[in-house]
This record gives sequence, C-alpha cells and structure tokens, in this order.
Amino acid sequence: MGEHSHIFARLATSRFRARFRLGERERAYAEAKGRGTIEEHARDFIRQRLAPASPRNDGRQTPMRGHPVFVAQHATATCCRGCLQKWHDIGRGRELTETEEGQVVALLMAWIDRETGAATRDG
Repeated sequence: MGEHSHIFARLATSRFRARFRLGERERAYAEAKGRGTIEEHARDFIRQRLAPASPRNDGRQTPMRGHPVFVAQHATATCCRGCLQKWHDIGRGRELTETEEGQVVALLMAWIDRETGAATRDG
C-alpha cells in the first residue's frame, strides 16, 4: 500500500473524495466474495466502463454505491475519464493501456484493503 500513499494523501485533501467509505452492505459483500472475486470485478468494471477511449455515459457511468468497487472508484477518482485525467494525468480520447488498467485496479484494491482490513484478503 505504500506505493499509493502519495495519491491517497492527495485524495484526502478533497472533501468529496475523503467522505467515501464502504457501507455495511458493500463491506459484507466484499467479505463474502473475498478479495480475488472483488479484484476480478474491478478488472471487469475498469475494462468495460473506464478503459474505452469514449466510455458510454462518461461522467455518469459509475454508481455511488451498491458494490465495493464503485465506492472505491469515487474515493480514488477513477470513476470517469474526467476524474482520471484531473487526478491521475491519464488523458481522455484514447483507450487505457493494459498497464494503466492494472494501475487503476491496484489503486482500487489498495483502497478497498484499507477499508476492510484483513477481511477480504485471501489465504
């Protein structure tokens, strides 16, 4: 998680970003499914909803709750291409690279790990 400390510190300066926490429903879901499944969901959501050059409904494609990854996306400013550009310097109008997708997923999982503690860690 140390590798994400800089972005977490930056995100903490935003009242909007800092207010996000996993609710009981999302936390229970994460615990029930386990970290591996949640990470698979994160990969799928990022690939389908964020990685395309022009995502469908960009700016409104990520619900505010209902899944731990959705909450994490808002908390980490990876919810739409505009936030990705503003906070992570990943420009719009082109598809995300595999490396960028992996970086976003790693950030999401680091945030979820912080929220759940050891609850979703496999093993």
